[in-house]
Amino acid sequence: MTSTVGTGYTLIPNRKYRRSNRCSRQHCNILDTDSQSLSTLGYFKTLPLEMFQMVLNYLSVKDISMLSMVSKTISNRLINYISTPSGNRRLLLQDFHNLELPGKTEGSYILEHYKSLGLLLKRCTLLLPTKDRLKYIHKILSEVSCFKLNGCPSPLHCLGLQCYGVFLQILTAGWDELECHRVFNFLCELNNLPRKVQTVVSSKPGSARKLELRIRLYCRSVLLNHIHRSDSAFWLTRILKPWPMVNQARLLYIIFGPVSSLDGHVVWQKMIEGPTDETSLKGLADAIKLLYGTEAREWTADDVISLVDELSVVPGEWLMENNARLLILSGNSICFTFMASKAVNGRAVELARLMVFLALVCEKDLYCMDWAVKMMQKVCKVFSTPGERNNFLQCVENAFAYMVMDMLQAVLSGDRDEEDSSFLNLFHLVNAQANFHKEVLYLTMRSNSNTV
Repeated sequence: MTSTVGTGYTLIPNRKYRRSNRCSRQHCNILDTDSQSLSTLGYFKTLPLEMFQMVLNYLSVKDISMLSMVSKTISNRLINYISTPSGNRRLLLQDFHNLELPGKTEGSYILEHYKSLGLLLKRCTLLLPTKDRLKYIHKILSEVSCFKLNGCPSPLHCLGLQCYGVFLQILTAGWDELECHRVFNFLCELNNLPRKVQTVVSSKPGSARKLELRIRLYCRSVLLNHIHRSDSAFWLTRILKPWPMVNQARLLYIIFGPVSSLDGHVVWQKMIEGPTDETSLKGLADAIKLLYGTEAREWTADDVISLVDELSVVPGEWLMENNARLLILSGNSICFTFMASKAVNGRAVELARLMVFLALVCEKDLYCMDWAVKMMQKVCKVFSTPGERNNFLQCVENAFAYMVMDMLQAVLSGDRDEEDSSFLNLFHLVNAQANFHKEVLYLTMRSNSNTV
């Protein structure tokens, strides 16, 4: 209702100019957005872009990484800076072959640099989908040839793949498995890794030595060099699982098997030609333990035992001593499970020979002989009847006797090499037999004293 009190005319209500007000609000929002964008730059808003980038040249990579978390606007400016030629020169160090710079621990400075760079790019691309993050990062790193599987002409004397590996570790830390699957598929496509692996696992061992070496270095340095076992188990599973068991064994040998100290190439005949040492088997043993552990959820005990069995004939049947040494290095659980599977399948003679070689390795490598006796005692419990157990024990004694006679015959034949290895082997075997039976007697006497 309009009011006429105290006036001689009718008051007209104030009009609401909605359209003009709406336009005004839009104008204000634009101004607010611009001001917010500028305000998130802080004091940097007074600097031209070129001077902002000059300031970044005085900051360490860690400091730039912290700066990227200030605001989205700052982060976008940093992404632009990284893509510039000056940013590339500053951030993509390529001193991968200059390992002895004054005052620097060999290679450590450049590894630390790429850890920091990984954190910087992780933070700058935080809001992007995984696919877009990978594409952007690949665009930044694509010019670094030493990051590629076939990129470096001297891969054995290059830290490029190790730098790429620590970069990826920092970048993918905390990512879920689905995202890491995408990373693996991206790397496979980028390097054509499946086709290269197909070549080495289906060719005659050693016929593609250079490719074997590059696959070994790439897998170890880029994918498997993780601090956390669960991460290493995940990536090793991704590498092995696409292939049949026979190819898995070949690939495992390529990645972790013994190599030449001269040229770094895989030594395929090492396990066949003679007894080897712990150093040559440690990588394989550690990989087997990794797959057998709780971290590798996609592997069953049967899978791992089958892989060990398949590995023992790569590229031909190993010496039994090397089999025994690998089982000891792989740990008690794997060793027992492997032996128990032979007991269950009625392979008593083969199991007895393996038992003798376990005793021989304990003697040679100075392990406690009571471990071998306790392992035999544990395996005996797997047999379902006393007759099967007694047959196994008889097979163990027969194996000791046959091996002593074979080695004695080799000594008497006079075919001795420079190291006189035939006599030395006989010496170790006789001592192994004596110490093994000594531990059996100790165990028997303790059992008898407890029952009296």
